[in-house]
Amino acid sequence: MKHVLDLSRGVNASASSANSLSGLSLPALKAEMEALGLEPKKAGMRAKQLRRWIHHFGVQDFSGMTDIAKELRAELAEKYILRRPEIAEHKVSVDGTQKWLTRFQPGVEGESVFIPDVGRSGALCVSSQVGCTLNCTFCHTGTQKLVRNLTAQEIVSQILIARDELSEWPSSNENRKLTNIVFMGMGEPLYNLDNVAEAIDTISDGDGIALGRRRITVSTAGVAPKIPELGERTGAMLAISLHAVRDDLRNEIVPINKKYDLQTLFDAIRAYPDLGNSKRVTFEYVMLKGVNDSLAEARDLVKLLKGVPAKINLIPFNPWPGSPYECSDWETIENFAEVVNRAGYASPIRTPRGRDIFAACGQLRSESVKKSAAEKRREALEQQAEA
Repeated sequence: MKHVLDLSRGVNASASSANSLSGLSLPALKAEMEALGLEPKKAGMRAKQLRRWIHHFGVQDFSGMTDIAKELRAELAEKYILRRPEIAEHKVSVDGTQKWLTRFQPGVEGESVFIPDVGRSGALCVSSQVGCTLNCTFCHTGTQKLVRNLTAQEIVSQILIARDELSEWPSSNENRKLTNIVFMGMGEPLYNLDNVAEAIDTISDGDGIALGRRRITVSTAGVAPKIPELGERTGAMLAISLHAVRDDLRNEIVPINKKYDLQTLFDAIRAYPDLGNSKRVTFEYVMLKGVNDSLAEARDLVKLLKGVPAKINLIPFNPWPGSPYECSDWETIENFAEVVNRAGYASPIRTPRGRDIFAACGQLRSESVKKSAAEKRREALEQQAEA
């Protein structure tokens, strides 16, 4: 089911029901132009023009599209809008990390996080769902029931919002602050693969946002059957939310392991297209005190990774209200990393960023809840009565 962005903030009544073109893929833009009555060839040409203005230059007003005839610009302005979704909340950490709570529709909110200066780059962590079904016990998002998948347009809109804030238009801007996209926000991307793949096509479009596929990483908790398909459809970098090296423990902290155990998961990883030294799998391993941080488990991790081009991100656990875990001691984390490093695998210890605004890994969560059809009808009737 498709969801149209609610972008009514600050617009008049006639514009409030208009669809936004911002964040749409090139095929979707072409379909909109055909719906206006343009023949396919002209619709394709206009779609390419729109794509460049919206995703290369970041325009939010049709009047700025100077190579499109005034009559068509007027028609576009009458039937469409270019506004972003509403920013319900924007927080900036003491370390420069930024977090946006984006309202895609009333009651449907998701979080995205910009982490500056990751090496020589900056990464935007985007959400693919509102809520999650996986219930990983160390993750705050897992305490929020799934509200719905985000559309490709809604995923891309998170990038547009960040680039607005960072003044990163046009896309050809040198010395970019935002250079990498990571699907490590709210939700399991492989349970929304169609929209994630469409969004990646838009993000990597060289005439638009123009971020290369090698700068886009998709993280999964282990939806094994979809992993090779992700590689075939997107060419993105793969990350695995691992966190345990034994099935019994992983069953407990990453429950999807009960469906796709470690053997099944690693068979799927080895089938990921084009793996090699220039395209390694990133394994995320959150360090939980007394749970998964022993030297024996570090050695078992090395055995598990045999034959897989890989690097391991060791993530100090980021606490959240009611969490049942503590972060491993720093010495324990360093000793764990040394075992993995000696085996020839890069194992950087990720510096926690944005903890003070609950923007760190595993801390994202919105207050959106899934509503029944009856609740939605009742709210609609109440709104009509108020009007």
